[in-house]
Amino acid sequence: MNRIIAVLTTRLLLGFIFLMQGYGKVFTWGVEKLYNMDFFHEAYKNILPDFIILSTAYYTSYVELIGGFLLVVGFKKNFSLYVLASDLVIVTFGHGLVEPIWNLSHVIYRAILLIFLLIVPEKWDKISLDYYIQNFRSSPK
Repeated sequence: MNRIIAVLTTRLLLGFIFLMQGYGKVFTWGVEKLYNMDFFHEAYKNILPDFIILSTAYYTSYVELIGGFLLVVGFKKNFSLYVLASDLVIVTFGHGLVEPIWNLSHVIYRAILLIFLLIVPEKWDKISLDYYIQNFRSSPK
């Protein structure tokens, strides 16, 4: 039972972290406003073309929002973890471009939780939509 609760807690923590981050970017600030903020557009304008900066703002914002939500409910968990991993790689690269030695707390804790979820056995994640859907399909009728 402890394994099941450990996976559920980790998935919920990581899911809510990403969900709230994405929610803030999409609904509180707005992606266009986020793009124009000093820490985003101004930091990268002399390093990357505008279309990359803008597409990264949209990609990371919506991946965090949707991927976080999917993790919270436990639906399409592996897909969510893969796209959220890509988000962390992009964020790490982006922060490193601007400031080679930066505060890793933006990424490292999320990365640890994400990697944990990628390596634990699927059968431990029993409190999720994926688990219930899989068992509903395979149960005899």
